[in-house]
This record gives sequence, structure tokens and C-alpha cells, in this order.
Amino acid sequence: MMNDAKTIVITGSTRGIGFGIAGSLLDLGCTVMISGRTQPAVDEAVRQLSASHGADRVRGLPCDVSDAPQLQALWDEAVKAFGHVDIWINNAGIAAESLPVWEIMPEQISAVVRTNLAGAMLGCGVAVRGMLKQGYGAVYNLEGLGSDRGRFVPGTTTYGTTKAALRYFDDALATELKDKPVICGSILPGMVYTNLVTGEHDGRRQDPARINGIMNIIGDRVEAIAPKIAQRVLANTTNGTRIRVVSGITILWRFMTAPFIKRHIVD
Repeated sequence: MMNDAKTIVITGSTRGIGFGIAGSLLDLGCTVMISGRTQPAVDEAVRQLSASHGADRVRGLPCDVSDAPQLQALWDEAVKAFGHVDIWINNAGIAAESLPVWEIMPEQISAVVRTNLAGAMLGCGVAVRGMLKQGYGAVYNLEGLGSDRGRFVPGTTTYGTTKAALRYFDDALATELKDKPVICGSILPGMVYTNLVTGEHDGRRQDPARINGIMNIIGDRVEAIAPKIAQRVLANTTNGTRIRVVSGITILWRFMTAPFIKRHIVD
């Protein structure tokens, strides 16, 4: 299938921010390749998006982002379905339990590093190689807590470390792509209410009262953030751009006005 619409591949897009970005990009006329860890999750996401945007504009494929051959298969399937890939977004991410790092199971630490850091690096490798061959394209990585240097939140050491490393990687990749027909950027969505934050999807122990309290002060819902990300990704043409959806000034204002202005993001 060939068309003139922009085609976007999004890892970790069967739910949460990735799913929201996919829907927003479809709203803007794009075609989208969905990906998640399991076939049932992919099938359900494709079903939902196809129902509202048309089956000819949505495809899906399961993919473990820590496995380079599976990422290559994701690229190949997108090209087979739509003829090209304009934008690749590495969104897949997981978090460990909200515990001191020495209390976290070693396999959890390894899984977070493989998904959040190695997965993004491998995904960029696959995407950049394909885009250099086709002569154009853009890759984006979802940064987050940890990529804002100097900020530390107890219980987020593993997740934050991967995002801090990802910021270095994003800067390095942008430098390597200088004067090439492919650009690299990063996306900082702010604090968004998803099951990655709550831990509802993987049984991680979290403190609902603490999470909800912080979320209602500085957080946002996916439906408020995703359209902004989609619009700015499509509009960007500058290598090394950081798309910061919620500014530091906005976050500070929300904290300062919290006693007087009650925001309601979550019950």
C-alpha cells in the first residue's frame, strides 16, 4: 500500500501516551504502525483505532523492543504496509517498584534498562538505517523523569537513570546525524496519568494517595498531552529538538496556585 500521508511507527503504543499519540496522529491524517508486547494488546489497539479512523490507516505488530530483529521486523512491516516511514517514536517504557534500588529484584532492574534504554537505542539504530537509505525521516525518544538534570524523586532510581542516560544518547545521536537527511529529537511529556505511573499493569507497589496528590497538582491526562505532541512532532524540522510539552514555569505556577486552584486529574 502506498500513499502520501506521513507514516509513523510508535513502540509501546497499545495503551497510555503511545496510544494517545497514535490517535492524535490519525486525527491529523497520518497512517500509524502500532506496537506492543503481546498480540492481544496489539489487536485490541488496532481494533479501537481502526473503528474511529479506518482500517486502511492502522497496522500493528507485537515487538519486544530489547530484541533488534523484532524491531527490524516492525520497520519492514510498516514499509510493506505503507511504503515508507517518516517518523519513528520510541515510546515503550516500564518502571520498577517504587523502592530503594537495593530492594528491587535484579531482574526488574535488567528489564527496565533493556526496555527504556537499550530498546530506544536499538530502535533508533533500525530507524536511522532505514531512513538514511530512503533519504529522509525523523526519530524521537520519550525522555522523562531523570532527563531533567538535578531532579530526584525517591523510588525512581532505576527508571530515572535510564532516562538520564537516554538524554545523553539523544544529544549524541543528534550530533552524529548532523548534515544528514535524518533528524533526531526527544519528547518530554511531563507527568501524565497512565498505568506506567500507577503500576496497575504490572503489580508494582505504589502509594495511590501520594501519586494522586501530586498528579492533581502538576499532572495531565493523556488526552490533553497527546495532541500537542502529535502536532509538534509533525511540525518539527530541526535536529536535536526537545519537545517539552509542559514548561517549568507552568509546573511552578501549578505548585504555587495549588492551595487556591484545585485541579482534578484523578479521583
